[in-house]
Amino acid sequence: MSKIILNAEPRSVIGKQVKQLRRQGKLPAIIYGNKIDSKSITLDLRDATKVLSGVTSSSLVTIVLEGKEYPSLVREKQINFILGTLKHIDFQAVSLTEKIRASVSINFEGESPAVKDSDAILSSGIGQIEVEAFPQDLPEGFTVDISKLKHVGDSILVKDIDIPENVELLSNPEEMVVFASSSRPATEEAGEVVEEEELETTEAEPEVIEKGKKEDENF
Repeated sequence: MSKIILNAEPRSVIGKQVKQLRRQGKLPAIIYGNKIDSKSITLDLRDATKVLSGVTSSSLVTIVLEGKEYPSLVREKQINFILGTLKHIDFQAVSLTEKIRASVSINFEGESPAVKDSDAILSSGIGQIEVEAFPQDLPEGFTVDISKLKHVGDSILVKDIDIPENVELLSNPEEMVVFASSSRPATEEAGEVVEEEELETTEAEPEVIEKGKKEDENF
């Protein structure tokens, strides 16, 4: 992917006064981290929205401030959910010569034969994978092909995902990413067993069950 660059300006306006900046088409932000003091900055709202729309938490973004470049990661996005616009961004400046830990998102592609042919339901596990690498080597995301889930009971684990050689996996390799489970209801036999168990419980503990009902009514 090509280098992602955002031009920034120093910001002296803070607190509630930043609303005025937003009305001027500016996006307040902050950059902190590797060998720099925390700096309040502003970005062009339109440019930042366009650039950051496809950026993940492991994407490297270069902030250009007063003629100096700061390789950075987006650590937090504050969004106005009513308007759907960005309100504030936190950037963490990083060193390209020091490894860092990051969470890389998981994306799914393809079609599962278990869903198409066996009416299975896909249950997702973890949504991110923890890794360690140099910032420039961090994957922007891991793509998982669910067409590998051919039968009910099939699953994809972290260890089944291709991890680049220059990236160290920190997550548990045995953690589940996605699982094809059956969507069919329990068998009649299983239902009969449950009914028998409930009947036995009712006969053995009628007073406890009645007490529970009264407590529910009080709520």
